[in-house]
Amino acid sequence: MTSPALAAPTPTGARERPAAPGDLAIRTTGLTKRFGSQTAVDSVDLAVPHGSVYGFLGPNGSGKTTTIRMLLGLVTPSAGSSVLLGHPMPDQAGSALPAVGSLVEGPAFHPYLSGRANLARLDAADLWADPRTARTRIDAALDRVGLLAAATKRYRAYSLGMRQRLAIAAALLAPRDLLILDEPTNGLDPQGTREVRHLIGTLAEDGATVFVSSHLLSEVEQICTHLGVMSEGRLVAQGTTSVIRGSSAAVARVVTVEPDAAVRVLTALGLADVEAVALAGGLDGAFEVRADPGTRPPEEIVAALVGGGVGVRSFTVSIPSLEDLFVSLTGEGFDVGR
Repeated sequence: MTSPALAAPTPTGARERPAAPGDLAIRTTGLTKRFGSQTAVDSVDLAVPHGSVYGFLGPNGSGKTTTIRMLLGLVTPSAGSSVLLGHPMPDQAGSALPAVGSLVEGPAFHPYLSGRANLARLDAADLWADPRTARTRIDAALDRVGLLAAATKRYRAYSLGMRQRLAIAAALLAPRDLLILDEPTNGLDPQGTREVRHLIGTLAEDGATVFVSSHLLSEVEQICTHLGVMSEGRLVAQGTTSVIRGSSAAVARVVTVEPDAAVRVLTALGLADVEAVALAGGLDGAFEVRADPGTRPPEEIVAALVGGGVGVRSFTVSIPSLEDLFVSLTGEGFDVGR
């Protein structure tokens, strides 16, 4: 479903800072939705800074789309409140929504009309759109998503990826202060996914806040300044991308055939969470000894191992991937790429 409105994005990366309450494009307090005895969204407190690219993440069924529908006034919350661009929803929807462009649950267009004609109908239904500039704005939106050459082609002949691009174009028919995109790369091939990633970046550079729901971690990690993670209806993590990534401790790994000695040395050095794990395939009885290095530099750890008589076959220090972090938060896997 597409929703006409108005917006203008902001610089990606330039806004990695805590947000004051008055600096939020989206703010929710205790936002909850129940369907009978089932709680789909449970007391969610979103804080989306103006000018951010906010990645809203979670497995299927975690409550992302229901939350988005409540933000846009398409679903009435069972409890809690939400504010878009400083306007309480849904009471001041008439003031907020003209500045919001959205793509929710996929595109819905007339199959017998062309892409351009479909956008013209949507634009004509927008009370805030200037009919005198309709053709110019429609062609600009089509061009921005790479569909200008297919503007006269009937929608029913569009591929799934082309339909998704047309839906994004519908959200760009007028300038927007806030864009809410639910799985905008759904159905796109790798090239189309890259193009949408670039588009989101340019929208942010133009000054808009972009709120994007996705399960493609590789895409989110490249474009988002802030993240929110949903699991079973709850917001289990929220903050700048750098802070959330930094919440995972680094792991030091040493491969050796003397695991007991390595464990003693690392423990004496003050490293935490030291454990030895047998390597698959045997590798001449080699083990991987893991530990949290804390603030100890790698060269100091290796020197202590060698000084303690431990034969070191390899040594690495790594930070858990974004996927590892989200699996630990949600207990479920994510699609990390296409």
